[in-house]
Amino acid sequence: MPEPLHLIAFYTGAEPPLRVVPSSRWREWMNLTDERSANRCLPLLMANESGWVLLNPAAFTATWAGSDHPGAVTIEYDHPWNGKGKATSHFGYGIITFGVPYLFRTPPGINLLARGPVNLPKDGAAPLEGLVETDWSVATFTMNWKLTRANYPVRFEKDEPFCMVVPQRRDGLESFVPEFRDLRTDPETYEGTRQWNEGREHMERNRFLAEHSREYAEWWSAWQKHYFRGKYPDGSPAPEHQTKRRLREFD
Repeated sequence: MPEPLHLIAFYTGAEPPLRVVPSSRWREWMNLTDERSANRCLPLLMANESGWVLLNPAAFTATWAGSDHPGAVTIEYDHPWNGKGKATSHFGYGIITFGVPYLFRTPPGINLLARGPVNLPKDGAAPLEGLVETDWSVATFTMNWKLTRANYPVRFEKDEPFCMVVPQRRDGLESFVPEFRDLRTDPETYEGTRQWNEGREHMERNRFLAEHSREYAEWWSAWQKHYFRGKYPDGSPAPEHQTKRRLREFD
């Protein structure tokens, strides 16, 4: 078994100033879809869990007046707050900045992608991503969000994730050689895709059924389970398959 890789969050003071936890598998908007249908999409669930999230320490509302000046953003906390992780406006252009009171350290050759929480859209604000060489840098970084609607109050609740950190190998993307190929040059994959397409065509032929009828819902659920269970259309198992992330807690 390979040695574990350590993701370290250095801090100063008596205790860690912000909660950092494995990202949840669940999203409220997904749970509210009809019969929780969004939770049948394994790629969504796996992406939801693919990192650790920093939680907002205190609730506030941010409003952007629409100009480029830093003073155009108003940040109002529900209660007076001057602790670490406070949101401020100093870049301008409708950007709010969270202080990240940790110096993250990763093993050699591994960066840290700092991004917004996955599949958690927020009306009126968009997260700005950054990639940091945390295997050597001695500087902390910030997490920034851009407000996108003028004069629209945007809420950040207490314990709401505001940043997601995802380790990735520095040369990971550059090691790939992208290329186009005709699918017919790979007979095995071609046959599997043909069977999958037949299933899709069958689904289209049955669209005359009421979208939320029991028969349609049961058929759709069964069709989706092939990927969820890691099986090819003919029922044979995939060589490797993962249905859940099991990230460790910060100790």
